[in-house]
Amino acid sequence: MPDTRSAPGLAAALTPLLPELAARAAEQEEARRLPADLAQKLAAAGVFRMITPKRFGGLECTPREIVEVTERLATANASAGWCAMIGATTALNAAYMEPVFAEEIYGNPMIITGGVFAPMGKAVVEGDHYRVTGRWQWGSGSANCTWLCGGCTIWENGEMKRLPSGAPDARMMVFPAADAVLHDTWHVMGLKGTGSGDIEVKGLRVPKGRSVSLVADTPHETGALFKFPAFGLLALGVCAVALGNTRGALDAFHDLATVKKSQGSSKTLSERQTMQEAFARCEANWRAARAYLYSEIDRVWTIAQQPGEIPVEVRADLRLACTHMTRTGAEICRTLYDLGGGAALFETSDLQRRFRDAHAITQHIVTAPSTLELTGRILFGLPTDGGMI
Repeated sequence: MPDTRSAPGLAAALTPLLPELAARAAEQEEARRLPADLAQKLAAAGVFRMITPKRFGGLECTPREIVEVTERLATANASAGWCAMIGATTALNAAYMEPVFAEEIYGNPMIITGGVFAPMGKAVVEGDHYRVTGRWQWGSGSANCTWLCGGCTIWENGEMKRLPSGAPDARMMVFPAADAVLHDTWHVMGLKGTGSGDIEVKGLRVPKGRSVSLVADTPHETGALFKFPAFGLLALGVCAVALGNTRGALDAFHDLATVKKSQGSSKTLSERQTMQEAFARCEANWRAARAYLYSEIDRVWTIAQQPGEIPVEVRADLRLACTHMTRTGAEICRTLYDLGGGAALFETSDLQRRFRDAHAITQHIVTAPSTLELTGRILFGLPTDGGMI
């Protein structure tokens, strides 16, 4: 098994996998999920352990390392990068969960976890357990998981519990994947290879110690990674997939433009001035958004390694950079798809898949347009609930 005890070891283990991920992108789309053998190879490389605390044998990578790895994966295959990102970010639960329960789940180096944060379920208090019923959409990569989680509102004595802010008390319930039903609902336009169907449980008993709130709980782990805002980490994962997917689109257009000639023309696309200008603009926009993103990552990481909390304004700046990268990536992929002409329409073209994947990524709630409203309020100095930033 490759050395997965360090980020450099992870990077080295990934390198030989990238060509296979790229070559099997169409197969993955056809299957509408990450093939089980690829999931196992990614697990053996340590991809799903990037955020897992070192206490449980995880890598506990820096945020920059997490984004760099996810970017490389998504450059090869965005759906594979997405599944890797979901598995890695879901493991953040290990830092918040009671250690005895976290060890049971995350102590196995080949474990893959997944799930959905959105509180689409209901958990009723029953002594030291919850009785959980729910159905969650967007369960990316669930078919390869051993453990899953689903967000639930908490109910006791017939009433929904609330936090001091007045918001519903919501927690993620972690349960064996074998106890859930996976519904094949993933018939979509983009990120088709992520297997993001529905997860359902009915009347399942979950120990309270196997539940997590990223809003109300304090991490048991003290490493700087776990001072980093939880939703900021998720947003970083999402935009890292957008970052790599866009790089893949730029590379695909470059390859096409050097050989394709428009009908009736003796020049390749790369020899036409309009194409040269448009491609240069796309490249510059990608580099600028990437530089902005990594600059904010490094800034927040520096603060996270120091005593004290990370100011809400700084957390908002990170979220703004994530949303900007995601939406800029979609714009670039749209432009490159247009520039590719009729050749980009065919399923054999990387450009059409990159275009579809880019616009699927923009729909995630942590990089959706509503995040611009949230960060805009903070930029204007208006009162804002910072719990989800």
